[in-house]
Amino acid sequence: MSSRPTPSRRPLSGEGPVILHSATDPRWLPLALANFDAVLVDHAHCEKKAAANALSLLQAYPDLPGLPAQMARLAREESAHLARVLDLMEARGLTLTKDSGDPYAQGLQKLVRTPAAERRMDRLLVAAIIEARSCERLSLLAEGLTDPALARFYGELAQSEDGHQSLFFRLAVTASGGDDAPVRERMEWMLGHEARVLEDIGVRAAIH
Repeated sequence: MSSRPTPSRRPLSGEGPVILHSATDPRWLPLALANFDAVLVDHAHCEKKAAANALSLLQAYPDLPGLPAQMARLAREESAHLARVLDLMEARGLTLTKDSGDPYAQGLQKLVRTPAAERRMDRLLVAAIIEARSCERLSLLAEGLTDPALARFYGELAQSEDGHQSLFFRLAVTASGGDDAPVRERMEWMLGHEARVLEDIGVRAAIH
């Protein structure tokens, strides 16, 4: 899986349906590697929130075909990822600080519409976009880390995120009655805003 920064519109997150509109700024990887401890702490918070979001979606939409079992499995997988990141932190003498919030995710949440049907689609698409961006960033870390075990770990996580973004997209299509055209149209609009959210945030030593 190649995910080096590029100006093209190829899938930066693998072969799934979410094609990011912008590549990560080339300055991000050197900054993340130079501040890897801070990135690890942020990564732990990301995995924690991913597990919580899966359970939140299960609670909100238990009647969507396929969603309950998929979200239960996803919550378990994300929790396992969190445990592995916490183990890495412990080995480096790090502790999990209080979560100060993620301006990236907060910016995307502002795109979610209020009416019930639209809100369901938007929540699933926001999750897909976050997973796609995470996949790109984790792939970059896998390529940039010099420790073979760490590089392998982040490569495995990138592959998982690639599968997750496809899962959330499929669920959004299911939520729209099986018609992917309105889902893709909405996703393209959201991806344009996602690129602007990243630009507004700037380059940070964080997963997003």
